[in-house]
Amino acid sequence: MKRFYQTLPVWIVEDHHDVVSHIYRAIASRHLPMNNIKMVHLDSHPDLLIPVNMPAETVFDKEKLISELSIENWIMPMVYAGHVSAVAWLHPYWAQQIREGEHSMFVGRDSSTTTIRVTSKDNYFLSDGLYVPEQQLENSKPLTLHVILVNPLKSCDQLESEKTNIEAEGPCEKRPCTLSGTGCHNLSTPPTDSSSTVSKGEAMSNISGDKGEEIDDGSTSYVVNRLSTFVSNTEPYILDIDLDFFSCKNPFKEMYTPEEYKILQELYSFRPPRPDADEEEIEECVDVRVHQLEDLEAVFADLLEDDGDESVARWASNPGMASLSQLVSSLKSRNPCPDYEMVHQAGLTCDTVELPHHISSDQEIDRLMSAVEQLLQPLPKPTLVTLSRSSLDEYCPAEQVDSVQNRVLALLQRQYGQLELHKVYEEQPFQTQAQDDESQTS
Repeated sequence: MKRFYQTLPVWIVEDHHDVVSHIYRAIASRHLPMNNIKMVHLDSHPDLLIPVNMPAETVFDKEKLISELSIENWIMPMVYAGHVSAVAWLHPYWAQQIREGEHSMFVGRDSSTTTIRVTSKDNYFLSDGLYVPEQQLENSKPLTLHVILVNPLKSCDQLESEKTNIEAEGPCEKRPCTLSGTGCHNLSTPPTDSSSTVSKGEAMSNISGDKGEEIDDGSTSYVVNRLSTFVSNTEPYILDIDLDFFSCKNPFKEMYTPEEYKILQELYSFRPPRPDADEEEIEECVDVRVHQLEDLEAVFADLLEDDGDESVARWASNPGMASLSQLVSSLKSRNPCPDYEMVHQAGLTCDTVELPHHISSDQEIDRLMSAVEQLLQPLPKPTLVTLSRSSLDEYCPAEQVDSVQNRVLALLQRQYGQLELHKVYEEQPFQTQAQDDESQTS
């Protein structure tokens, strides 16, 4: 029999993949169903990659699975296990890793490698070598992915300025209206402050879903319309929020010099297949990419043991690796013992789309908060909320994380009333296990 929480639980973790154990706990206690859970996922990153070498059957061993997960790959194993079947990734305009729209795919066990793989041909999956054709999958599970742009609400000053411009241009019916979604009084738009690394034009270019939906500008009415078909009033769902949704850093940009980062982009560059590529070309593209990444992993693993001139020169003589010598020389000039494992991890983020990097102003954070509050209002209450700080790895700026967290919790309290907070990141849950059990009813 399904159970209900008397008070909405909010699990606050530091690293995003730590939410999995709390989701599994809700499944075990029958507050969430065993299968076909939906997730509304607000994040600057999709988190939809897959542990590359993890055997598929690991998902059925909870403790082992949790030990294998990382911040970028915690959702797909739950899909393969059958728990999650639909994800709505709500992203700010500076995050463009997956094409806007609705994507349908299968997640299953690759019969040739026994690892988890996916049938999506989006570059996000191709660049990690995760694609296989459907006939190659065993025990496959369907996943529906909605990629939905959310823009900050306009400030009062912006609305007043637009109102003045509209009045100056004359009655609405006498001029063309170029704003979509909510007509002449569209409330959402990307900001124009200089901290942004992505312009609105760049953000909206080449965004097209698998099903060719009309592209809108991320207004709250647009988001609500998309989500209203995703979550019904009778379905349990998870509301998952990463605080880097509101302000986001690419920590590798501070870890390495611009020259080093540029070399990493060259070494790890991914050439996607042509838009009209056939199956053979796509599979060849994935095969080349897998070998490229395996070679690079071997390079930096070897450099951990020996990064002398002879070893570096030997690797640099391989095709496409000429810049390796310059990279190692630069790294060693700043640190005699570079962390080559971290260098490889940084390189893995360099493919067709750069990691998002946009440190928001307080005003923009508030405008995003307002947009999120408006889009949550018409939605049913979630079964539980998971919240990731992402500050120790610096994806959410450390100097902003506490302020952002407080504002999110205030927003949730306004929306849902009393919350049962579990500040796991402090290793001191708000309530004891006994208190938590008493708060649950059948």
